[in-house]
Amino acid sequence: MVPPEHDLDPVLDKDGVRLTVNNSIATVTLTNPAKRNAQSPALWRALTEAGRLLPGSVRVVLLRGEGKSFSAGLDRQAFTPEGFDGEPSFLDLARASDTELDATIAEYQEAFTWWRRNDIVSVAAVQGHAIGAGFQLALACDLRVVADDVQFAMRETSLGLVPDLTGTHPLVGLVGQARALEICLTGRYVGADEAVNTGLANLAVPADQLDATVRDLAAALLAAPRDAVVETKALLCGARDRSYDEQRAAEREAQARRLRDLAGAGD
Repeated sequence: MVPPEHDLDPVLDKDGVRLTVNNSIATVTLTNPAKRNAQSPALWRALTEAGRLLPGSVRVVLLRGEGKSFSAGLDRQAFTPEGFDGEPSFLDLARASDTELDATIAEYQEAFTWWRRNDIVSVAAVQGHAIGAGFQLALACDLRVVADDVQFAMRETSLGLVPDLTGTHPLVGLVGQARALEICLTGRYVGADEAVNTGLANLAVPADQLDATVRDLAAALLAAPRDAVVETKALLCGARDRSYDEQRAAEREAQARRLRDLAGAGD
């Protein structure tokens, strides 16, 4: 059994993000329940830093949010004329050059990209609201376990924007283009049953069982040898971009590496 995250000393604790590490398992927690874990550029930079601080021993990363909601999305302060202190406002971003605007959004996206690294398996524990940036953060992970009160929604299009925090690629991959389009354009809520039935979530459980279920899943994910897990994840993640014959070749190459490694015949 994985110990509760609150029993561990944090490696990082800033700007609404806390990182703890227990041997092979790291836990990233959003820590502003009073604002339903609303997101900001400062929080995104802290998430990026958390990814950089992961020790090499970590194999599983758990992502969770304190309180009743996983994350209600972008902090509404972002939509005010002044925006966040020390950060470019929406008006500033609109007036920036193409290069500057692209670089700023790319920096924000870094908080959402490292969760799919081949050397880790990431699991989001999602309860309550997961809206906009919150939905996209859950989508950034490899696996999602949801509470029965979960409400996913992609609200960016309703605000005249697009989902730009890396969520569109996994969303289409999980539910297909037509359903992804409908979810994004309507901004409607997706509950636990639909999330499981469409592949958005791996499992739904009562809210009071969410943390324990995710800890048990983390323990199960550690059962297989690390190198086999890394190779398998890389093989599966690359499958959508390969033809059938290319995937067959990739399987052969990966298996050859595993056999040689197990036999002590590697380079």
